[in-house]
Amino acid sequence: MSPELVSILVLVVVFTVATTRSVNMGALAFAAAFGVGTLVADLDADGIFAGFPGDLFVVLVGVTYLFAIARANGTTDWLVHAAVRLVRGRVALIPWVMFALTGALTAIGAVSPAAVAIVAPVALSFATRYKISPLLMGTMVVHGAQAGGFSPISIYGSIVNGIVEREKLPGSEVGLFLASLLANLVIAGVVFALFGGRKLWARGAADDPAADVDEDGPVRLSPARVATLAALAALVVAVLGFDLDAGLTAVTLAVLLSTVWPDDSRRAVTEIAWSTVLLICGVLTYVGVLQEMGTITWAGEGVGGIGVPLLAAVLLCYIGALVSAFASSVGIMGALIPLAVPFLAQGEIGAVGMVAALAVSATVVDVSPFSTNGALVLAAAPDVDRDRFFRQLMVYGGVVVAVVPALAWLVLVVPNS
Repeated sequence: MSPELVSILVLVVVFTVATTRSVNMGALAFAAAFGVGTLVADLDADGIFAGFPGDLFVVLVGVTYLFAIARANGTTDWLVHAAVRLVRGRVALIPWVMFALTGALTAIGAVSPAAVAIVAPVALSFATRYKISPLLMGTMVVHGAQAGGFSPISIYGSIVNGIVEREKLPGSEVGLFLASLLANLVIAGVVFALFGGRKLWARGAADDPAADVDEDGPVRLSPARVATLAALAALVVAVLGFDLDAGLTAVTLAVLLSTVWPDDSRRAVTEIAWSTVLLICGVLTYVGVLQEMGTITWAGEGVGGIGVPLLAAVLLCYIGALVSAFASSVGIMGALIPLAVPFLAQGEIGAVGMVAALAVSATVVDVSPFSTNGALVLAAAPDVDRDRFFRQLMVYGGVVVAVVPALAWLVLVVPNS
């Protein structure tokens, strides 16, 4: 049995044991990374830890720390009420406001995880307050981020268009953007309809008599809340305006707030989503071992060698979706687009449609709790059963992986073949 196949089978075992024995999947994945990396891939500790997502670790810790402080001092309550007033009490509009906001942020140049890190905690706090499904709110935020993610001036769009140009393939910047925008808009509409959106419309305007009070009285801007709002604004400016790391910036701002208002912040460290951090970092470390030993390339090259272009195209879309659910979307696109070049050169498959299908397939699955965006949503949700929410995100992500690549292939690739 080849080492690549062994590594895939071990991943299946990790999922099975975690699902049936209630063991933290991240801890299992760390053990698997150690076993497969040492015994199968002949990697030393440095090689195994090369896949540890240090940047994501800091983002998860920093953002959940900062927003735990915001929850403790009532800032998120104030933001929720402000959002309700903005839409004149129409709670059903809030998921769409969050969709549009994250889409606008990524369209003008924000990295998708940075936009989700900024918007998701506020969106999910709102969901908790007004009894909106966290799955609905979280997926609307992520799909919004991906809807704007391929504009010609966005990070994803610039990278993919650069790859297309480097590989000397025909391209369409506007076509790529519209494909992602429309795909995520349609999915968001389906999600809204299925996960409680129609009931929200039926509720009409918010009529909660306590809509403008918390346990300490009216929701007013105390000095601590003003400072926290300033910190959140500083996070946005630092990430979007100066391209600073979202995690490190959030930790720094949280420490400053904790120093000035220690009473509000005392419990914040314990509210960091540590179990989520362990889960995500463990799984991504194992995926890093797969990448180090060439399993991802091995699977992609096997598909690329198939003699039927349309079949190879749909399989590449599925590989992009499946791997991207656990790893970097941009990294996967950077690997798969060059793999598609040989059969695109034959002229039987339209390059523009194929690149768009790969882009949609590799990014729409970022609702998976193992991806950066899905992990941020999972970590940001307050007062929820995290195990249940994790399972919901995993099932939803699985459905997206199973359905969307085939639809993207059918709509974007088949008509141009």
